[in-house]
Amino acid sequence: MLVGREYESDRLRSLLDSDKSEFVAVYGRRRVGKTYLIRETFNYHFAFQHSGLSSGDMQQQIDEFRNSMMLSGWKEKKRPENWYDAFHQLAGLLAASKDDKKVVFIDEMPWMDTPRSNFISALEHFWNGWASARKDIILIVCGSATSWIMDKVILDHGGLHNRLTNRIFLQPFTLRECEQMANLQGIVLSRKELLEIYMIMGGIPYYWSYLQRGMSMAQNIDRLFFNPKGELYLEFDALYASLFKNSQLHIAVVAALAGCKRGLSREEILTATSLTDNGKFDKALRDLEYCGFIRKYNMIDKKSKGALYQLMDNYTLFYYHFIRNNEHNDQHFWSNSQGKPIHLSWTGLGFERVCMQHVDQIKAALGISGVLTNVYSWRTVKTDEHPGVQIDLLIDRSDNVINLCEAKFSADYYTFVQEDEADLLLRQSVFRLVTKTKKSIHPLLITTHGLTPNRYSGIIQNVVTMDDLFK
Repeated sequence: MLVGREYESDRLRSLLDSDKSEFVAVYGRRRVGKTYLIRETFNYHFAFQHSGLSSGDMQQQIDEFRNSMMLSGWKEKKRPENWYDAFHQLAGLLAASKDDKKVVFIDEMPWMDTPRSNFISALEHFWNGWASARKDIILIVCGSATSWIMDKVILDHGGLHNRLTNRIFLQPFTLRECEQMANLQGIVLSRKELLEIYMIMGGIPYYWSYLQRGMSMAQNIDRLFFNPKGELYLEFDALYASLFKNSQLHIAVVAALAGCKRGLSREEILTATSLTDNGKFDKALRDLEYCGFIRKYNMIDKKSKGALYQLMDNYTLFYYHFIRNNEHNDQHFWSNSQGKPIHLSWTGLGFERVCMQHVDQIKAALGISGVLTNVYSWRTVKTDEHPGVQIDLLIDRSDNVINLCEAKFSADYYTFVQEDEADLLLRQSVFRLVTKTKKSIHPLLITTHGLTPNRYSGIIQNVVTMDDLFK
């Protein structure tokens, strides 16, 4: 059963009513559910479907492409010598199809573009010279290597320039969609436990599909990530290798960002990694941003050249904090960490990331869904005029308000104490002094269950709870 994805599925299904041929790119990070979405939307019925080989030279790729055509009813015995021949034969197969709309689904297309194969040129010729001149072709291309889809298809300056008629970037699930998926699987866990799983896995449906009924949250995490036989034990290397051809450069960037929750500037990343300042480095940053692994943002008092890059992928953050440093190979690491300082500090960081990923839900809880916003972290160093402070989440609103957000993961209602109030007043004062903002500053508490009213809680203007994030 397809969970969520109503908007994306409706967009794909509407192509069947189009009065022209359609060329669609569906992209997103590995394991986010691209293939499943397309297959479910079209009820597994395609005039032609094919998936590229994860490894294979040009001829092997072409031979498998031909085999897929034969499975679709193609009777041509001649073996294609190159990609131009292969796409010419595909045109013949589609021309003979009796379907009113001929849906062509080519999955993992980046793998098919082997060196010196002229694959892109042949694809351009197929679309520009044949398919686009008809009214009955729906060509859907897909791939986990998001940077390849962006560079070679979406942002192409050659024959495919402006040829796409639709593009769909498939985002990870929200908390609400993950809860729906868990319910369908018969997983009985509290929202607090589901929230913690989200801090670890993010909204990646493939990861959530491995949760087992009858096991606690900690048992599931131990089994999947810390047991050598676990389905996700080796996921990190597989994830980055599948997305990027030279993944070591990308891994070096995320490793540096994993150690700084507020983010790093381009220059700080170069210093931390000792990487060379060149086009390959800039491309690695763009690749990671395309995939949603990092986000680029400008602080309120900084120019664009002072932009910061922040690691946003929940699994990557979890990997660097725990899996990579599991020195004793403890297969019950997560169960043994529950309630200990290492776990409590992690939940604070993880909860902040989840809040950043659910700004739409926070805005809805505040009743400002229609208000334009910018979301960022902010810090300033100590000077003679003020101390150094850091604010991990700010929502800068176009209605003349800035929400200074306090994200607190708590087992119960959160209780503000005198130190909390003093710290918040200080950061609010320094922020106004340094940025010279004229906007109203509204402290916002985002927490699991709510706020205990007391003499120190009055500083908080609004409270958003875990249940709001699940809406």
